[in-house]
Amino acid sequence: MWIFLSDSFLSIVDASTEPGTLLVRARREGDIEQVFPGANVVSVVGRDYLFRAAVPRQSVAQALVDQVMNLTYPNFKSSCSDPHLHRAYAAVWSVMATLQPYEPYARTPRPNFRKHPRR
Repeated sequence: MWIFLSDSFLSIVDASTEPGTLLVRARREGDIEQVFPGANVVSVVGRDYLFRAAVPRQSVAQALVDQVMNLTYPNFKSSCSDPHLHRAYAAVWSVMATLQPYEPYARTPRPNFRKHPRR
């Protein structure tokens, strides 16, 4: 699961070696601690995500609930004050926009748009 927050980007997977925990991963130093203060973050060179921490599943769930309950912005990309993170999110937004048959803000469909079949 990828989690895009105004101040951090996380990847959360069920790959922890500890029962009842999830592996929270990040590409930027400090992103895990931003959401999970006190997490035991380690850096592992040579892996896809440099930073990682085993976090109790219930703590991950509560952190996501807290993010939703405290959400106040009307536009996600505008809520991101870090310019580097904002550029990355804008790039993801552009790529994901190609999944819909209309370009964002367009009123005519994309020519030759091919809907991806559901499996």
